[in-house]
Amino acid sequence: MKPQDPGALFDDLAARGVTTRFHLDRPLDAARGGASGSPTEWTVPGLAALVAEIAGALAAAGAGRGRRVAIAKANHWDYDLIACAAIRTGAVPVKISGHLPAGSLRLLLRRAAPHVLVADLDVLDRLTADGRTTEGLTEEGGTTVVLDRDGELPPDALRLDDLRGCPDPGPRRRADDEPLVIIHTSGTTGTPKLVCHTTRTIINGLARFETLPIPRLAVRRDDSLFNASSYAHGRTFCWTHVAPVLAPRHISIAAEDRPDRTDLLLRAHPPTVVEALPARYVRLRPLTRRLDNPFRDVRTFISTYDAVHPPVVRSYLAASGHRRALWMQGWGQTETGPLTFAFHTRRSVARSADGTTRMRELGRPVPFRTRLKVVDPLTLRRVPAGEPGLVLCRTGAIAPGYVGEPDRWDAKRHGGWWSTGDIGSVARDGAVRLLDREVDHSPGLSCLHTEDTLEERVPEALECVVLSRPDDWPLPVVVTEDGRLDPGRWHRAVRELPPLAEPVVLTWDEVPRTGTGKVRRTALLQQLTGEAATCGTGRWT
Repeated sequence: MKPQDPGALFDDLAARGVTTRFHLDRPLDAARGGASGSPTEWTVPGLAALVAEIAGALAAAGAGRGRRVAIAKANHWDYDLIACAAIRTGAVPVKISGHLPAGSLRLLLRRAAPHVLVADLDVLDRLTADGRTTEGLTEEGGTTVVLDRDGELPPDALRLDDLRGCPDPGPRRRADDEPLVIIHTSGTTGTPKLVCHTTRTIINGLARFETLPIPRLAVRRDDSLFNASSYAHGRTFCWTHVAPVLAPRHISIAAEDRPDRTDLLLRAHPPTVVEALPARYVRLRPLTRRLDNPFRDVRTFISTYDAVHPPVVRSYLAASGHRRALWMQGWGQTETGPLTFAFHTRRSVARSADGTTRMRELGRPVPFRTRLKVVDPLTLRRVPAGEPGLVLCRTGAIAPGYVGEPDRWDAKRHGGWWSTGDIGSVARDGAVRLLDREVDHSPGLSCLHTEDTLEERVPEALECVVLSRPDDWPLPVVVTEDGRLDPGRWHRAVRELPPLAEPVVLTWDEVPRTGTGKVRRTALLQQLTGEAATCGTGRWT
């Protein structure tokens, strides 16, 4: 079955008789009863009724054709359910991570100019801190809809519960090239960019591709899927229009970064296919070391958004009892969707004699859908095969543009090619190798490759981050559970590596991160040194 119109997705699945059961680590914020009283298990008909109920509430608040509905709240899958409900009214949902700093939230809301804002009180409290008001969060005359059942409302705000029971406007379909959803980039180097996608790009171009019966990757009816992601982003909007359509037996969703609670969910419904943020893989890694680990039945692990370092991948593949367990790594961007796929096995992530692995090999461009070329960042002239440079792409799934920043969008296009902002190489056989983001790239050193090496050599490290600096040695940051690092182990680890500054050791919570768990490298550099300058130009961010 192909992906359906988002506004009618769960209606269509219910009519088809899909029996998938959905299991959550905590209740949905947008369901009746809210975060403390709504169910943690759902059926397809139940989700169809919920989306229709939310659509009626949004329509009563003013959502409708041509208008925008912004969503900013605590992380959970109901980001996508609210988005489906907004689309059902004819509106365009704008998903904005509630994890963003207040300044970024305000800026993105100003660019989006929504007629309706759906938010929780935690987000609104941060937006109105220091005496600020809710003015400017919506366009003039707009409405703020609050998800919380209790707590003091801002002036002129309405509770979602008070709007339940309003008539469902029914699915209002739109042309394939009209705006469908607005999502934002991760924002590792600053304020995220708002990306507008259409039905043609994100549903027909991306979601439909994932429903193809690809050998070893296709989801089966007896599968149990597990997803732990940042649901404000574009990847989960696409996933929501793929996973239920494939009708697996179970879909489990972990919204919170709480390994103890996630462990209970995994054990209640042991997964066969796992997709998670790289940061969530890191946080759940201790579970792989248990004799009765919950990943023993997994045949496919999927990662997107960011690099996953080899020791983490090795741990999960070793935890699986499946003879041919596979790790699929996707590389792409919010603007483009996946550009390449790489597949790793226990053998391919094993350390070679020199201590290296193939994890920085990103596979090859998606056949018949994507073209890549590498150019000199200064001249934009193509470089020879295998030499590093700025990676450009061509794909039919590329978004139409940025909301509120058309000049920035135009600056990243070059004669039909799109600048990814990544430094990498493409071999003669088409194999892609990633070095760094251009803004982070340091001459004579790949930060990402150095991070891989350090994580191999420093077993207590949860994560290693190497920050480039224009007038000094790169600064390594080692993230450990307790904020401690053995000096002798560190000095052995950096032998034969290019010169590095003395390491800064932090705990996980001391590192500034995006909603997807990516390290906000510029913010971290500023936090540690008082300077934000890097070796790259930042021209392609």
